[in-house]
Amino acid sequence: MRSKISRPLRQPSWMLTARLLRRFFRRLRQQARYARLSLQGTPILFANSFPKSGTHLLTQVLQAFQKIGPAVDSGLPAVVMYEGDVGRLRSDEEIITELKRFLPGDIGYGHIHHTSSPAKILSSPPFVTYFILRDPRDVAVSHVYYVTQMEPRHAHHHYFANELSTFEERLAATISGASHANPPLPGLADRLAPYLGWLDEPNVLTLRYEDLLLDRKSALRQILEHALRWGFPLSKSLEDAIHILESSIRPQHSPTFRKGEVGGWRRAFTPSHKLLFKEHCRGILEVLGYERDETW
Repeated sequence: MRSKISRPLRQPSWMLTARLLRRFFRRLRQQARYARLSLQGTPILFANSFPKSGTHLLTQVLQAFQKIGPAVDSGLPAVVMYEGDVGRLRSDEEIITELKRFLPGDIGYGHIHHTSSPAKILSSPPFVTYFILRDPRDVAVSHVYYVTQMEPRHAHHHYFANELSTFEERLAATISGASHANPPLPGLADRLAPYLGWLDEPNVLTLRYEDLLLDRKSALRQILEHALRWGFPLSKSLEDAIHILESSIRPQHSPTFRKGEVGGWRRAFTPSHKLLFKEHCRGILEVLGYERDETW
């Protein structure tokens, strides 16, 4: 099944109503499939990430839980910190309102900062939350292509596509930020910093995008065992379930998929980009475990 991921843009109220109605029938279908009167007691599976860090890949895996137990693709839009078309930072109250729409058994995803109230919700039952990381250098490259070529409604599309003329300039702006853009673009380190608190949440499973590509079975086992630990009612054997989850991974089916490779930054970064990254993102790679020091 192709996962349909909504863009983080404002949507009319009738569209949300249609999504909620569609979810209602999906829930009925899953209740019948697994011979349950309701989905009460089934955890909410939620994928969280910094944008361009493997959200779609992880969401494909979580959506496959529908084949191994009473889980439901909620169909709800991403819960995000910014309105993608205007760049407005949304309040914790808005985030909490959207998180409260999820029902037991739902599968959802988003890009949510680690702030007190949302963090408390996502770190406690009924939520079972996953936080996926990716090498920030690959994130930077992916961000350039996404904003410039793939999402014309993005708040910074005009700046990237029309005011910057080369890939090198766009990558530099992604790393260091652009205060004169409209709206201003913070540097990569400043955009990433509000997410780092998730690394210290004991009830949230931190994953690496690279492991889902290079050490897949081990990563899938972690994902499944995390859900089981918090009460997901598995209807298959552990090994069969892992096989089903693995067969669900089709990165090319993501609407924002380009290459999805590991280490592509090595071809994209010039020596000046490396220096710029080390200046503006000092210590980030060490904190995330991608480098031991600044000698890369």
